[in-house]
Amino acid sequence: VQLQASGGGLAQAGGSLRLSCAASGRGFSGYSVGWFRQAPGKDREFVASITRDGGSTYYLDSVKGRFAISRDDAKNTVYLQMNSLKPEDTAVYYCAAKFGYGLGSSAGQYRYWGQGALVTVSS
Repeated sequence: VQLQASGGGLAQAGGSLRLSCAASGRGFSGYSVGWFRQAPGKDREFVASITRDGGSTYYLDSVKGRFAISRDDAKNTVYLQMNSLKPEDTAVYYCAAKFGYGLGSSAGQYRYWGQGALVTVSS
């Protein structure tokens, strides 16, 4: 499966952005998907994940209540709705996929990665 992230950009603190992760290839509904981010000078960190059936989600504590991950398998797309953005959310965001059900929070669990989408939040 190939992934392509889009929807990044510039937002003011308190604003919103929605990232999309479009998948090509067959059988996308069999993959769990995660979003990760990497800020300048920092390690890549887990942000959110969703199971292959969309029934369960998992979030980094600092984004709970502000971010929401969802999927539309008819469109082979996973979304990350980001509300109440903060300057510390500034990072390159990556989507990743792994075959199977689990809610992975470790980058090593994901085999397929999209290119990054830059999100910049100004104060």
